[in-house]
Amino acid sequence: MAGPRVQDTIDAGASDDRRGGDRHCTVYRLARIEREGDAGLWRVRNISDHGMMLATTVAVDPGERLQIALSEQTRLTGKVVWTREGRCGVEFDEAVDAVDILRRLAAERQSGDYRPPRLSVHGPAIAVMNKVEYPVEIENLSQNGAGVLHKGELEAGAPLELVLGGDVRRSGVVRWSRDGRAGIWFAPPLEPADLESIRRFAS
Repeated sequence: MAGPRVQDTIDAGASDDRRGGDRHCTVYRLARIEREGDAGLWRVRNISDHGMMLATTVAVDPGERLQIALSEQTRLTGKVVWTREGRCGVEFDEAVDAVDILRRLAAERQSGDYRPPRLSVHGPAIAVMNKVEYPVEIENLSQNGAGVLHKGELEAGAPLELVLGGDVRRSGVVRWSRDGRAGIWFAPPLEPADLESIRRFAS
């Protein structure tokens, strides 16, 4: 596909808009993006049978290859063909049925097995409970929570504040804790911009 077809996705406003035989669907969801040396959760703005538009504050260059996980079951690959003002256009390696993908994603979300996109992260963090700081190790991150390794200090039900990457702080509660691992639920969720690159959290 030539660059202009992906460029057209900027103007996609309808949920299913046919232009020149191609379908453009406006989408507002997060996707896990993997690129050389980095990964993050980026916002999907729209998708067509041949490409998609992503929003991110992370610097990205035309020609970069991306692996795009819209869910654990739905994964796409492509290359960046344009960037402008915090957005980029991606051309898929192979054409897809965009409407069918969105239908499948909707069905997955309604199933009992749905999990929000998360990132595998290995880096230090601090759990603050009753004004005492406890070092922990991050295993994974999503907008809604984190999986961490700890030394037995975190008990299920305990409120805390988690300090991530030195400058991201979130209040939360320990949802479960066993065998030196714990799951933390954030309230409120992390901002999408906080998760656009795991480099800020890596040790």
